[in-house]
Amino acid sequence: MGELFRMENISKYFPGVQALSDVSFNVNEGEIHGLVGENGAGKSTLMKIMSGVYTPDEGKIFVRGEEVKINNVHDAQVLGITIIFQELNLCPELTVADNIFLGRAPTKGIAIDDIKLHDDAKAILDELGIDLNTHTAVKNLSIAKQQMVEIAKAISYNSQILVLDEPTAALSEKEIVQLMQIIKNLQKKGVGMVYISHRLEELEEICERVTVLRDGKHMGTRDYKDMTIDELINLIVGRTLEDRFPTHKRTIGEVIFEVNNLHNSVVNVDHLEVRKGEILGIAGLMGSGRSEIVRAIFGADPVRSKEVKLEGKIITINSPHQAIQHGIGFVTENRKLDGLALNLDVQFNVNMAHIDELRKGLFVDDRMAAENARHYINALRIRTPSQYQLMRLLSGGNQQKVVVAKWLCNHVKVLIVDEPTRGIDVGSKYEVYELLNELSDQGVAIIMITSELPEILGMSDRVLVIHDGGINGEMLVEDATQENILFLAAGYNKTKTELKSG
Repeated sequence: MGELFRMENISKYFPGVQALSDVSFNVNEGEIHGLVGENGAGKSTLMKIMSGVYTPDEGKIFVRGEEVKINNVHDAQVLGITIIFQELNLCPELTVADNIFLGRAPTKGIAIDDIKLHDDAKAILDELGIDLNTHTAVKNLSIAKQQMVEIAKAISYNSQILVLDEPTAALSEKEIVQLMQIIKNLQKKGVGMVYISHRLEELEEICERVTVLRDGKHMGTRDYKDMTIDELINLIVGRTLEDRFPTHKRTIGEVIFEVNNLHNSVVNVDHLEVRKGEILGIAGLMGSGRSEIVRAIFGADPVRSKEVKLEGKIITINSPHQAIQHGIGFVTENRKLDGLALNLDVQFNVNMAHIDELRKGLFVDDRMAAENARHYINALRIRTPSQYQLMRLLSGGNQQKVVVAKWLCNHVKVLIVDEPTRGIDVGSKYEVYELLNELSDQGVAIIMITSELPEILGMSDRVLVIHDGGINGEMLVEDATQENILFLAAGYNKTKTELKSG
């Protein structure tokens, strides 16, 4: 198995930050090489150097043993290197075939040869084992299918080195299985792949080797078969996490929030309640209606009927603004799209749901806003040079903490968190778990949606399982197992006694 790609002693500096320091990394033919580290460890910077987005300040790059210069993305593509980012780079209005050969469509005279375009696209999809109609507009495809189009586009460049950045973050279990098969097909063809993911069990399944970065430094490259998950976590975070979830004993009070007769075209929930200081876990397969239920509760989506009680009194929530006024917060699934203003600073984002309380006359009191932002930066251990740093420059874990800070400013009584640890590293996950526990200690009622069953079992007091827009089962966490949650999520039903016995 020959070496495809090697980076030696790579360093990269940005104003005030050394992003990478003397990092070496290589990929062999037909290898799936895992790249892991906490958010901000330098993974993205290293891969952007590999794919020509950045140029290194120091170090050398070799492709098939020959030293090369990669000054831009085009240079990388010519050398057979392609990166598929978490935020896909497709033209939604164009067809699958148009996207695969974007800017390189075959021509007949001065016109595009449409027949050859679609034939060539289908040939690549067939080679990868991807069943897609090449005439379909990309906007009509699921995220998983769009990812497959990105992979097909990469292969159309005759890429021999492929970087996959968090490829399964937004996929269902079934879609993940399909993607893994495509990755294994590429592996058989000799394509070398760099696989970036925070899902360590996933890496264990498909990677031969794993490289760990921490604070821009190379902490080691190991064969996966020679190490345990605990050893890998220790390398990533620089300390041992005795448990994946913090040990905590909660004091749960009376019912503080209650929803009855919640119905629209997707959601059918007769009754849902959460108690003071409780973490209510909501599980279900992707597409089951989990997020739609909480969006309808929060007033983000229209409903045919809904009765909401807060502290025993009926309240009206027809919009997110009304929900916020009643002390209900919502950390959305897509923090970048719905939860943050990425091109504004940390201070603005922390204060955005709290702005009315910071006014002095018609204007915001800058001193109060700065003090408030600094308070939550310190309290939540948000890693940022200052409150004036742009949000888009923070790591995923720190962005998530800013979203939570935004709602803490509002002194929420009920906090809905949808996929609270998606796309963040194992160390930051632990900090988010500790933060949720601290909030529950303060009496905040938390509704937590997550696709990760260990997270449901490790953090919840009570579990609701959603199927087809409704609640198909409810159990205390001590009665729950991954097996009975999946059984209910798939639409089957069991009695409470059967669930307890597993």
